[in-house]
Amino acid sequence: MAQPVLFEDLGNRPYKEVWDYQERLLQENLARKAALRRDEPLAVPGTQHHLLFVEHPPVYTLGKSGDVSHILISDDERLAKGIAYYPTNRGGDITFHGPQQLVGYPILDLEKFKTDIGLYLRNLEEVIIRTMAVYGLEGKRSSGETGVWLDPEVKGRERKICAMGVRCSRWVTMHGFAFNINTNLDYFSYIVPCGIQNKQVTSLQRELGRQVDMEEVKREVRRQFEAVFDVQLVAADNADAG
Repeated sequence: MAQPVLFEDLGNRPYKEVWDYQERLLQENLARKAALRRDEPLAVPGTQHHLLFVEHPPVYTLGKSGDVSHILISDDERLAKGIAYYPTNRGGDITFHGPQQLVGYPILDLEKFKTDIGLYLRNLEEVIIRTMAVYGLEGKRSSGETGVWLDPEVKGRERKICAMGVRCSRWVTMHGFAFNINTNLDYFSYIVPCGIQNKQVTSLQRELGRQVDMEEVKREVRRQFEAVFDVQLVAADNADAG
C-alpha cells in the first residue's frame, strides 16, 4: 500500500517563512522518532511525510558549502533589484528562486524508504526527467552534478533546468528542488549558478518557445512524484505555514 504524503501548495511565500515551516515539520518528525526510541506513547504514531510546493519572491540562497563570491553583484545592487539573500543549511552552492519557478520541498523519513541520500537525489531527478518527457524534452543527469540538465554531454550546450539541494537529519529530509518553468532567467546572470562556471540555465518556457501553464506542470510533477516514490499525495488539513 502506498505511503501517504501530506501535500500543500503554499502559493507565493517569502523564503524564510517557508524555511522555518520546513524546520518545524522536520523537528516534529525528529521528536516523534526520539519518543518512539523511548517507547513513549504518541497521539500521532510515527513520522509523517510532507511535500510542499511554493513560489518565492526573488531570492538567492547559498548552500552550506557554497562560496558567497559566486554572487556577482554587490549587496546594494542586489537590494536595488529587490532580491533577498539567505545562507542556508542545505547542500549545494548558490541558486535563485523566484516567481514562475516551481520549488518543491519534500520532508520525508527515508527510514520508511531507503536510507540512501544518493538514491533519494536520483529519485528527485527522475521525477523532473519524467515530467519533462511529457513536454517532449529529454532531461538528463550530468555526471558529478546534481539536478536535471539538457544536453549535458555537449560542451557549450549544457543547460540546467532544475537545481537541487537537500538537508537530511536522522534520515528526515528538507529543502529540495527548483524547477524553472516560466522563470525570468536574467536573475541567474548575477550569480554563478550552483557554483558551476560556463554552463547555461534554462526553463520550460525557453525550451518550448511558449508560456507554460504552471498548474498543469504542478499536476504532472505530483503525478510523477507519486509514481517514482510509490506514495499517495493527500491534502494536508492545515495549510498554514505561519
